[in-house]
Amino acid sequence: MSTKDVIYELRTKNGLSQDELAEKVFVTRQAVSRWETGETVPNTETLKLLSNLFGVSINTLLGSPQKLICQCCGMPLEDEILGRNKDGSLNESYCKWCYADGTYTYSDMDDLIRVCLPHMVNESFSEEAARAYMKQLLPTLDYWKRYEELSDNGQFEEFKQRLIDEINDLHIEGMPKVEALNALVGSYVNLAYPLPGGAKVKFLNDNVTYLGNQLESEFGGERCFGVLANMDFILICTYGCDGADPELVLYKKR
Repeated sequence: MSTKDVIYELRTKNGLSQDELAEKVFVTRQAVSRWETGETVPNTETLKLLSNLFGVSINTLLGSPQKLICQCCGMPLEDEILGRNKDGSLNESYCKWCYADGTYTYSDMDDLIRVCLPHMVNESFSEEAARAYMKQLLPTLDYWKRYEELSDNGQFEEFKQRLIDEINDLHIEGMPKVEALNALVGSYVNLAYPLPGGAKVKFLNDNVTYLGNQLESEFGGERCFGVLANMDFILICTYGCDGADPELVLYKKR
């Protein structure tokens, strides 16, 4: 789609009139009308405002002239999985798993490859082939080429290790020691836990990236432990296949 069609679709999808959209991005109704007829396109600052308002990338607003890939892991990027900067704006260079709220979540290529491999391997793409592919791809991506400039000198890794130590110090019966925490997007792990009265409650924000892992229970069986944490809390639960029948084991404020 062209820019005029994208803006019209987003405006109408969100139930906004041209006057209402104009007010939200500080332009006139006539300016919005000219965008939608293709006479003009928004300037850079207005594109940023539209991006934040509609939760889509500037690339999408311009009709997707570029094929975006995450410059840390190489994943093709869609609006729904874009990372966010500290101010909440979308970052068109990284996915939610590699860049969360202005923080890069990986500092080691081998660690990233370990996390990615289970999602890549299939009948026609062996683990060996997937590993070789990632080993070749990652050094060509901007984050790894500029790692010394972009990295935080190990601060995030230190934070993850403190979290791991705190979780292991809880000594949850039947749960193995946590060895690693991976970036997990809220919408993928936001399970609804049953309350005593029969109601169900979710504790996470679908749009936030957390740190967590899945661990096989030492008791055996099909249920797993799920661990999730961030700067504010630690959550431990158990669940069956594909997150079925979740039970909250612990929710602890940090």
